[in-house]
Amino acid sequence: MFESCGIRRLGFLLLIDALIFFICAAFFFAGKLMFFSSAGNPEEKPVFLPVIMYHSVHEGTPSEYAVTPEQVRNDLRWLNEHGYRSVTALQLAEYTEGKGELPEKPVLITLDDGFYNNLSDFLPVLEEAEMTAIVSIVGKYTSQVAAADPHVPAYSYLTWEDVRGLIASGRIEIGNHTYDMHSIKGARRGCAKIPGETAEEYSAALMRDVGLLQTEIHLNTGSTPIAFAYPFGSVCQESGAVLRECGIKMTLTCYERPNYITRDPGCLYGIFRYNRSGLYSTEEFMEKLTAE
Repeated sequence: MFESCGIRRLGFLLLIDALIFFICAAFFFAGKLMFFSSAGNPEEKPVFLPVIMYHSVHEGTPSEYAVTPEQVRNDLRWLNEHGYRSVTALQLAEYTEGKGELPEKPVLITLDDGFYNNLSDFLPVLEEAEMTAIVSIVGKYTSQVAAADPHVPAYSYLTWEDVRGLIASGRIEIGNHTYDMHSIKGARRGCAKIPGETAEEYSAALMRDVGLLQTEIHLNTGSTPIAFAYPFGSVCQESGAVLRECGIKMTLTCYERPNYITRDPGCLYGIFRYNRSGLYSTEEFMEKLTAE
């Protein structure tokens, strides 16, 4: 009797051992499958993105915020010779949303303030180099100032007809640089929050300004910007929600640091840019711009 019970117990234990073995084996092979599956599709490496910030481009004396067409020509030639390819705001937004790819060495070219010379002097050089750029305009300058004093390359601003000409080239995207917040006079610096201003008051003021320019650009060109350039680089934490609500997918600052683009749309908010001063040679500027 005891012998029979011992045999049955031994058989039961062997069955338990076999069951444990098969469970462990299943987990082992499942783990190997998951490992090799992930090894075949490694996480994508962040893409280094240098960003240039030009302002005025005309035949005159170079300064901190003005370069000559020849300086731009040298810049774009250097980029092409070193394998860089320009990308658009739309390409970057789509990439972060999991659609499309970026060049191996992308570069983003931007121009702030909306000077007339962006059309007269910069665009021909851009077309020669077969590149693209973002021109971020100030609404008041285009709607009011430009018409009163048009088409002087050294200082005039783009009219709405000029803006349409830039878009028609197929090489320029229009960005939002605020309607009437491009100023450091008074209490507000750019579109930053005024001391003592509540979050609600600030959001309402920014929405009125940015929303007005979004509307005017759409009415005058049929396009709606997805890029926003902070005037004077004055970034405000409370601005993010307002800009997203206005359809902005990328914000441009004036901080000079490298950017790394991932498949996360959030990485496009707060893009760093290097100001292209006319006081440097192309080689000096590019050394700084392309340093990771």
